[in-house]
Amino acid sequence: MAAAGEAGPGAGSGVPGGAHLQLSALGLPAGLLGFKARPLVLDKHEWARFEAEKARWEAERAELQGLTLAPCGSPAALAAAIILNLLVLFYVSWLQHQPRNSRARSPRHTSATGPRVTVLVREFEAFDNAVPELVDSFLQQDPAQPVVVAADTLPYPPLALPRTPNVRLALLQPALDRPSTASRPETYVATEFVALVPDGVRAEAPGQLERMVEALRAGSARLVAAPVATANPARCLALNVSLREWTARYGPAPAAPRCDALDGDAVVLVRARDLFNLSAPLARPVSTSLFLQTALRGWAVQLLDLPFAAARQPPLATAHTRWKAEREGRARREALLRTMGIRLVSWEGGRLEWFGCGKETPRCFGTVVGDTPAYLYEDRWTPPCCLRALRETALYVVGVLEAAGVRYWLEGGSLLGAARHGDIIPWDYDVDLGIYLEDVGNCEQLRGAEAGSVVDERGFVWEKAVEGDFFRVQYSESNHLHVDLWPFYPRNGVMTKDTWLDHRQDVEFPEHFLQPLVPLPFAGFVAQAPNNYRRFLELKFGPGVIENPEYPNPALLSLTGSG
Repeated sequence: MAAAGEAGPGAGSGVPGGAHLQLSALGLPAGLLGFKARPLVLDKHEWARFEAEKARWEAERAELQGLTLAPCGSPAALAAAIILNLLVLFYVSWLQHQPRNSRARSPRHTSATGPRVTVLVREFEAFDNAVPELVDSFLQQDPAQPVVVAADTLPYPPLALPRTPNVRLALLQPALDRPSTASRPETYVATEFVALVPDGVRAEAPGQLERMVEALRAGSARLVAAPVATANPARCLALNVSLREWTARYGPAPAAPRCDALDGDAVVLVRARDLFNLSAPLARPVSTSLFLQTALRGWAVQLLDLPFAAARQPPLATAHTRWKAEREGRARREALLRTMGIRLVSWEGGRLEWFGCGKETPRCFGTVVGDTPAYLYEDRWTPPCCLRALRETALYVVGVLEAAGVRYWLEGGSLLGAARHGDIIPWDYDVDLGIYLEDVGNCEQLRGAEAGSVVDERGFVWEKAVEGDFFRVQYSESNHLHVDLWPFYPRNGVMTKDTWLDHRQDVEFPEHFLQPLVPLPFAGFVAQAPNNYRRFLELKFGPGVIENPEYPNPALLSLTGSG
């Protein structure tokens, strides 16, 4: 913009390049408003707008002055002239006080009906970010571009965002002094599409968002994405999410650039109605959360060849800020996966990440009522971390028993799992072994458990069960996943015991099923099992039990949906 006394870009064309507007230009005395008016500096576009408005209002003033009811020089005509001139003054003053960088911009690629995309910035660190540069780069492309910066709480240090109506800060954590709508992100979005833009992006190529919109409309994918030219650009992945198994499995995308998920930095475009119909649309980390939810629904993402530039001053430029961001990012990701019920993440190449229970934590479910654990009511099966702990406990207990010369065999549901899966039944919550009562004295841990709980050198807890005359080996003092050891003894050729629970499989059986015992793969090792185990299982559970799986108590909850 030209300074005072200089010829502006309109010099020679009859339009001042930098015009000073005084009150006298409106026909008003300088002292009318009671203050000394400062010159208002307008560029050629604003001057043209001012001249057009002034001409219209001058015409209206002339019309008013010509009315017979208010002849020229009358008080009514003078009042009308003053009001019109004041309106012009305030309009020009409003123009002058708009942010200078906003006034200097001109829209480059805006649709006839205005912006169709809201830029939504969610993934950034409050302590070190390039969000102001990101926002400014999109406003350079279109000053009217809607931008929403979303944070759980008010960022500190404060973000230096432009004070324009189309740039808004959304605080997602409810607060006592705000209405409920203020914490809902959809409140801030009025466009058809949303671009999820991570920190460190700069919009330089004109029309990128519009081209992404056209690609989304033309294709069959529910999302489109553009990589960011950082050290970690986005790449395509396949993703299978099994809520029933509490598992997310990542692998190479067979049909790239069409994929289930992305790994790396990308701008993702999605319809607003799709985004805000997700259960947690802006949970962080955004990329992890978004693609877990979209992959579960079968929505594909198309990776476009429309790269965005990286910020000129990228965030997290120091080793300390990167370390802090990585630490907080890991904590957020772990919390997110636990909240969403993901206990195991499997990566291409076989790398596994566990987010469930362990030796030092309680198991993932509480006391089981009616042989039906709580997760079955959620249409889920045993969490994989619990199955892992059960396998580890079973292998350890079998090793101790074999070393001590205690005869044992797979019992009940554990034998059924071995016959059907070669493993623990996917919804089972313990392991059952039968043992000969007369062999109990051979095992030091079982002898100790007769007197009270024994914690061995591996942290396993051996104890007498409170429910009856049998033994229990728990994974740890904190985690009560366990193996039950049921002591049987022969009586007239029939194996019996002293404690009976209300289980349909809890019945006596002929000892010849144990003479001899046979090896059977189970839970990653080879265990001992009754001979002719099919007949043994049908004796306990009924005909066809191997081929017809069912939950433990179908009267409460059935695998087939009845009950």
